[in-house]
Amino acid sequence: MKFIVSSSELLKQLQLLSGVINSNNTLPILDNFLFDLQDSELTITASDLETTVSSKITVNSESNGKICVPAKLLTDTIKTFPEQPLTIRTKEEENLFEIVSEQGNYSFGLERGDEFPMAPELESPSTVKLQGNVLAEAIGKTLFATGNDELRPVMTGVFFQLGTDKCIFVATDAHKLVKYTRDDIKADETAEFIMPKKPLNLIKNILGNKDTEITIEYNEVNAKFIFEGTTLVCRLIDGKYPNYEAVIPKENPNTLTINRSAFLSSIKRVSIFSNKTTYQIKLKLAGNQLQLSAEDIDFSNKADERLTCDYNGGDLMIGFNSKFLSEMLSNLNSEDITLEMSEPNRAGIIKPTDGVEEGEEVLMLVMPVMLNA
Repeated sequence: MKFIVSSSELLKQLQLLSGVINSNNTLPILDNFLFDLQDSELTITASDLETTVSSKITVNSESNGKICVPAKLLTDTIKTFPEQPLTIRTKEEENLFEIVSEQGNYSFGLERGDEFPMAPELESPSTVKLQGNVLAEAIGKTLFATGNDELRPVMTGVFFQLGTDKCIFVATDAHKLVKYTRDDIKADETAEFIMPKKPLNLIKNILGNKDTEITIEYNEVNAKFIFEGTTLVCRLIDGKYPNYEAVIPKENPNTLTINRSAFLSSIKRVSIFSNKTTYQIKLKLAGNQLQLSAEDIDFSNKADERLTCDYNGGDLMIGFNSKFLSEMLSNLNSEDITLEMSEPNRAGIIKPTDGVEEGEEVLMLVMPVMLNA
């Protein structure tokens, strides 16, 4: 095997694929990249058995071959080079992989390519097509709200609810919930599956803001994402997603409309003085005044702030976890938001009032923290 490739182009692909590789793999072969060269097309693959990502790049070559190369050693070496053409070749008889650069020669051991585990083929998959920027936005809006409790694996991923009239993406950890809806995207047939966090992060990083078309194939066990020379196959989270609609309160007569960045800044300041176990922040609403307060009795820390707002509803005092509020407001792009509430013991609903594309709807739910007597 021999080929010539741009050092920056190779590094870009290696860094994107490195996110798949675990630091402590059960199979030593998974510490490697699989290089599959077919004439001028090089396919690089990385896997952790649950998720497999392959990316194609064009190289200058007329040879074929399949080898496994130590991932960390290769990436660490390539990242030190300035932009230049690199000649990469194998010495099969010595079981060596060699890089020839303007600076010198570097060689290390390789493994046989046929020992690398291949991604599963999807049997009888269903298909839906999405725009890359739409999927990246859906991932960005929901991923932060997923849980980390391994005893409830279904809540550690994002719920894809693909319908013939709209597509919905949901994430929750039981304290906060995000429902991202696109009624300008439709699937050929309805389907529901739960995507793990790791492959979603990889897709988001690879996509960036590219407005490229993505084909998603899926069955009950696996999902496959295909776009611009990249293929990602991952195992879906097994289980039934909780009935999230049941926890979204429908009647919320108390509505606060406020500037998002001013509200966020105020929360961040006041929360510095909150209890470091509950992160509780109190919102007191009356007329056109919002009072934010926090207190940590153990250290005699206390803060109060007032903001002018547009409020419709009765006088209300409600407590929230300031970290959850900050996360939600930070993941919105709008200038103003509404916070809809009913009772101090019922969830609050956050919605952007502007900055939303046509066909896009964002709903964020945050559970209250019980106020101290």
